[in-house]
Amino acid sequence: MYSGQFIYAGKKASINTGNILPLRYIPEGTNICNVEKAAGDKGEFARTSGTSAIILGHSLSGRKTRIRLPSGARKSLKSTARAMIGIVAGGGRCEKPLLKAGRAFHKARAKKKNFPTVRGQAMNPVDHPHGGGNHQHIGHPSTVARDTPHGRKVGLIAARRTGRVRGARKNK
Repeated sequence: MYSGQFIYAGKKASINTGNILPLRYIPEGTNICNVEKAAGDKGEFARTSGTSAIILGHSLSGRKTRIRLPSGARKSLKSTARAMIGIVAGGGRCEKPLLKAGRAFHKARAKKKNFPTVRGQAMNPVDHPHGGGNHQHIGHPSTVARDTPHGRKVGLIAARRTGRVRGARKNK
């Protein structure tokens, strides 16, 4: 897109970057962004910088459209839902390194995340069940039972299994 460009919305809009059309009027293989989940909800999918979804196909009845989301997942949406043609600007934003702890702190703060996170092993025994000892090791299994008291309930709580996942995942 460029400064001064006209953006058109509706079923008669042309297939140009920035125009907004219902999914049924967009050809297969087109990159789209800001895709609505249902008609009129103002966009739910493919809104992050540098992302886009792709139209995979339309149903024979014309009521459903299949799209591939940026995650790789495929989704069927009603063909009346709208989408913008093109890719969201700002691609490669995550490629730049944070370089210092302050930037990592503010990034975590924006997402209401705790930063910096201190490992339990690095703490004293009074502060965490994994703390203390002459070397930084837990000293006992990290799995705890479901009925463990709250102060001890850290690590793998009521784990069904532990260790590396080996072998293929079985689909049901």
